[in-house]
Amino acid sequence: MTLALTVGALVAGAAYLLLQRDLLRVVLGAVLLSHAVNLLLFSSGGVLRRDEPLGADLDPATTADPLPQAFVLTAIVIAFAITIYLLVLAVTGRRQDVAGPDDDGREEDA
Repeated sequence: MTLALTVGALVAGAAYLLLQRDLLRVVLGAVLLSHAVNLLLFSSGGVLRRDEPLGADLDPATTADPLPQAFVLTAIVIAFAITIYLLVLAVTGRRQDVAGPDDDGREEDA
């Protein structure tokens, strides 16, 4: 129940931040959404009803499924790369917004 509430709170915060005009808030909204999806994928592996995947004398019927954990690890790497790309776009876009073209169409020198 706590995991579901956490995913819901992260999705609500992400939706709020993604609807803002500031690019940094949009990037933070994307980060929150990626964390919500990671928790959702992680919860699909049966966190509460399965045992740990490593150790001695493991029962294959009760050990945790490692596939969702591998998906989450891959998603974390992809989300980190996308976050860096969005931050670069936010910084370069802000610079172009400040030094935009004049009324006659020429770019201002920075």
